[in-house]
Amino acid sequence: SAPVCCSARYNLAVLAFFGFFILYALRVNLSVALVDMVDSNTTLANNRTSKECAEHSASMKVTHNHTGKRYKWDAETQGWILGSFFYGYIITQIPGGYVASKVGGKLLLGFGILGTAVFTLFTPIAADIGVGALIALRALEGLGEGVTFPAMHAMWSSWAPPLERSKLLSISYAGAQLGTVISLPLSGIICVYMDWTYVFYLFGIVGIIWFVLWIWLVSNTPETHKTISHQEKEYILSSLKNQLSSQKSVPWIPMLKSLPLWAIVVAHFSYNWTFYTLLTLLPTYMKEILRFNVQENGILSAVPYFGCWLCMLMSGQAADHLRAKWNFSTVCVRKFFSLIGMIGPAVFLVAAGFIGCDYSLAVAFLTISTTLGGFCSSGFSINHLDIAPSYAGILLGITNSFATIPGMIGPVIAKSLTPENTIREWQTVFWIAAAINVFGAIFFTLFGKGEVQNWALDDHHGHRN
Repeated sequence: SAPVCCSARYNLAVLAFFGFFILYALRVNLSVALVDMVDSNTTLANNRTSKECAEHSASMKVTHNHTGKRYKWDAETQGWILGSFFYGYIITQIPGGYVASKVGGKLLLGFGILGTAVFTLFTPIAADIGVGALIALRALEGLGEGVTFPAMHAMWSSWAPPLERSKLLSISYAGAQLGTVISLPLSGIICVYMDWTYVFYLFGIVGIIWFVLWIWLVSNTPETHKTISHQEKEYILSSLKNQLSSQKSVPWIPMLKSLPLWAIVVAHFSYNWTFYTLLTLLPTYMKEILRFNVQENGILSAVPYFGCWLCMLMSGQAADHLRAKWNFSTVCVRKFFSLIGMIGPAVFLVAAGFIGCDYSLAVAFLTISTTLGGFCSSGFSINHLDIAPSYAGILLGITNSFATIPGMIGPVIAKSLTPENTIREWQTVFWIAAAINVFGAIFFTLFGKGEVQNWALDDHHGHRN
């Protein structure tokens, strides 16, 4: 093995951590700023709050700075603005993974985040031009972000020793959760004391600074890294020598016929259905049914993601410890962590529908559900690297394409199921999400694998000795 301290592979993990921190800050800042971008009279005219629960009176009312422009966007228009990101995001998943497998992920990931940051700087101008321009800009941001996760997976296929995968990947992807934790309350503070335009200027500039550091300090592979020690380079290369393929063409047909890949697809789709339900619909439920607006307390809205961030980091350590010290098989660890990370959130999501008007319990269930979901970061989320490290970027592009669909259709289905905004209608929404999650967990447990598949090695026809 090679030392961890100051190593090139952990430096890559830390830089990736900050990259995904910025990426998610750029993704969620609009949902906070949109509250101040919309004319309050328009919001009141479209209010469909339920009368089942008494209004919560403990909400703090803060005087906002109203120097930013306001727009008369109704609820449907706001939905299109928030959802437009996913229409760009889903397009570049598979192409991003393919390009990263051919040329490396460094430039693809770097320019993906740079492009998103630059487009974010133009958000106030696009909003001024009109709704169409803002929707188009958000779709372009989605195009930029769509390549990032496949590109990062492709880089880790060359950098992550098998027994350190859970740790390294959980560190890098945990930045996404912390980005949500920090950007939610920070965006709210900026809106209150400055105006909403500075939300986009701040995160856009930080993204550009990160890009400069990324290009300067990171390399696609250990062989091309300028400052890596000989010991660390030999350690990484020797640990991966029997896992990587040297074939030039991508084995598309065997790949798409692979049941272990479809096990990840089903798990990823199912997990994201519940994740997006928690991210978008439970706060709506709390606002419209329980009469408690989570956005009025930025810290409270960030707590669930802080729990998920901690869980991701700890589960990564635990997963690799079980494999290295206790000799647990890779597939056993992946399935165990996926079961906890999918069935746990499903149970607490269903429970959220049966708490009556207790908003404190709703916040508790939201936090527990999102926190338990962090276990999946060491479950199916990195299983792509276990079954086909050479094509991990492409595999993530495939699974993430399917996993983006819940973000596009989940809120639409929920809205159609809750015409009267009653607690019983919302129970149906939560039951559906929970059932999908449990199905995904069972499917992955039955068909998931932990070893490199034949088609992912040099001879994908299975004639390898």
